[in-house]
Amino acid sequence: MGEQAVTPAGADADPAATPADGAQGGSGAATAGMTADGQPAAPAGVPGAGMTADAGGTGGPRELTADLVAGPGGVMTDEVGVVTGELTLKSRYADGQATLTVQYKDADEWYAVTGGTAKLADPADLDAVHTVALALLHRPEG
Repeated sequence: MGEQAVTPAGADADPAATPADGAQGGSGAATAGMTADGQPAAPAGVPGAGMTADAGGTGGPRELTADLVAGPGGVMTDEVGVVTGELTLKSRYADGQATLTVQYKDADEWYAVTGGTAKLADPADLDAVHTVALALLHRPEG
């Protein structure tokens, strides 16, 4: 195949022409890394390129917290049994696993929620785990 010239929509055939949007035509056009002839383009400064949606980056540790009021029966923990009242839930992702812990609101000690661990294939799934756990544990009306 021979080389093909790509002219931006609305640009004249003249490679030095400038389209109405101000972008340069011809070889000076921003390509965001794409070309028609298979040759790699020079890197383009594209904001956000290579970033992940959850700002957690490459799947390293992530934490989400939320305050809740435990309903009747409280929340069962591995260390101290049932905790009740105003609590803070922490959902944490690390090493492919989600872990739920609770603490009395504004206290220092965290307690593992009994049965509160699960393997996750995607760190982004922590958002759903946290939302479901909060919905199950936050029962201020009983």
